[in-house]
Amino acid sequence: MQTITTKKTSTLVPMIVVGILFFIFGFVTWLNGSLIPFLQLVCELNEFEALFVTFSFYIAYTVMALPMSIILKKTGYRNGMALGLAIMAVGALLHIPAAITANYAFFLIALFVLAAGLTILQTASNPYIVYLGPVESAAMRISIMGLINKSAGVLVPILFTSLILSDMGSFTEEALSGLSEAAKDQRLMELSHNLIVPYVLMAIALTALIGLVKFSSLPEIATSNSEPEESGAKTSIFHFPHTVLGAIALFFYVGVEVIAADTIGLYGSSLGVSNFAALTSFTMVFMVFGYLIGVTCIPRFVSQERALLGSGIAGCLCILGIVLSSTQSTSIADVLWGWTGIPVIPNTITFVALMGLAHALVWPSVWPLALKGLGNYSAQGSALLIMGISGGAILPLLFGKISHEIGDLQSAYWIGLPCYLYIFFYAIRGHAIRSWK
Repeated sequence: MQTITTKKTSTLVPMIVVGILFFIFGFVTWLNGSLIPFLQLVCELNEFEALFVTFSFYIAYTVMALPMSIILKKTGYRNGMALGLAIMAVGALLHIPAAITANYAFFLIALFVLAAGLTILQTASNPYIVYLGPVESAAMRISIMGLINKSAGVLVPILFTSLILSDMGSFTEEALSGLSEAAKDQRLMELSHNLIVPYVLMAIALTALIGLVKFSSLPEIATSNSEPEESGAKTSIFHFPHTVLGAIALFFYVGVEVIAADTIGLYGSSLGVSNFAALTSFTMVFMVFGYLIGVTCIPRFVSQERALLGSGIAGCLCILGIVLSSTQSTSIADVLWGWTGIPVIPNTITFVALMGLAHALVWPSVWPLALKGLGNYSAQGSALLIMGISGGAILPLLFGKISHEIGDLQSAYWIGLPCYLYIFFYAIRGHAIRSWK
């Protein structure tokens, strides 16, 4: 198996450093939810075209996961993390010419490079947290990292809206339709230029973090040559069904996670909800609540398997709520937070946000279950699980295609039902399968 070459009493510093990295994961990842409706406006895209943002970002995990795992073996985890941050800084800087030209293809290339750097950080950090303590409490530790990650997801849409879309009223369809074509192009170009300073600042912050990782006391993961617990004649990671099925579970999970976070703005915009670019924050807040449950209850009150089972059931209920509830009534939001003064949203959008609570514990539960007993196949298992993140590329794009073809965003959310049903299957059976026979 893999172990952290550090004493138990010295795990605080590694947790802090990796926690900072998880905040960066969240900041970069959940910016997409606000970027999609923004680029839809600036580049004049339909829903299907706009969701190529998620495709370009998340497909990098599929393309780069195995190459990055090879790089990690050669560089070690600390140097690999620093390299990942450097690649991300380059991706952030590539957004500058994209913003200057308002060219959608440039934006997609920049997002791919940004995600490529993020891939090496994810490949290193997730198994790192799993092996930083007892495997039985790994879901609790990953939940702590998830809290940090999703806290960034709460902040990003709010910051994006206040800094980039503060004068959004002058960019409505009605306001733009009254302008000549040249004047309209000029206004959209001005809006695109608003991205330049934020991405310059992001590149500076990422560069500064390279020093933190490079010169911190972050220990290495030592890989022993021990055989897997379920050894037999297994010579490939694909001989471990619970890991392969776990990667599929993450494929479906990341797909619905991205749909919940990155399409809620599009859905809100289609229903005329004000400040639609900030709606991702609602999904992230509910995910934070879900991770709080994981931190406090796993494994003390709820096992990782039970948490996963509950996620599958709750997700199915949310999908039914989205497609069957009102697009006008705000009764659920009135009860949940209307009394706080926070703007309420229609019931159907509330259920999209509640998907964040429903599936919050899938990621922290699947990782320890899927890596269990891999021995010296753990690195390959981690890379395979990271490749499951490609669900965030494919399923939202499929969602966009369906909604564009049928002209109904609400009905397109049916795509989430089989995803949650598979998560339910992995919770009750899939994680325990040790042989394909």
